[in-house]
Amino acid sequence: MTRPFLSLFIIVLAAQMAVGANAAETVPLTASLLENDVLRLRVAHLTGNFAEEFLAAQPTNRLDGIVLDLRSADGDKNAAAAAGDFLADKKLPLVILVNGQTRGAAATLAVDLRMAGDGVLVGSTNFAGKSPDIAVMVSGADEIKFLADPFFIPTATKPAFTAGTNDFTEYVDHTSEADLVRKRIKDGEEEDTTSPRVAPAQPVIRDPALARAVDLFKALAALHPARG
Repeated sequence: MTRPFLSLFIIVLAAQMAVGANAAETVPLTASLLENDVLRLRVAHLTGNFAEEFLAAQPTNRLDGIVLDLRSADGDKNAAAAAGDFLADKKLPLVILVNGQTRGAAATLAVDLRMAGDGVLVGSTNFAGKSPDIAVMVSGADEIKFLADPFFIPTATKPAFTAGTNDFTEYVDHTSEADLVRKRIKDGEEEDTTSPRVAPAQPVIRDPALARAVDLFKALAALHPARG
């Protein structure tokens, strides 16, 4: 009679341990520096320790603005008020990113900041709190990948009319520039070292919502250039 109960106890204990492990792996807040010294705060779970988490994650750079990324975020009860007051005291331009999965304290924070005029709301129209100032259309699958990697390049959808052009693929020269350089070196040709080196281009932010936020800060910087 005791074996079924023992087995059930082991199953419940294992489930609790798994939940605890997953919770420990979830970081409530992470920070990254975008171009033009814009700080992106990616909030997965809004806590009452938001101010401490912000200060621990904030880089030493002079900041021109903050992107508060609350997409797919939730939060502890009563955590929104303290976070809102802290961000308002920073007196930095603020863009808030939301989507249909922004809920709980995170949604309350987004609405409170927008209603107080402390930030611009950017995101999908299915956000339940308030219509965004700038609406962004993106599929749910792509948005998940953008949250993990803002530079993720979605697979391009092939136009329907290209089906008839597939027969010409074999006539297209697919040799890359790198292949041509390697061929020249192999053939004994000297590489032209007189050409100036071109600095590598910065990676392009493919995340539509985050790209809109960065564009807003660029426009703001153009309107109010820093004085030396």
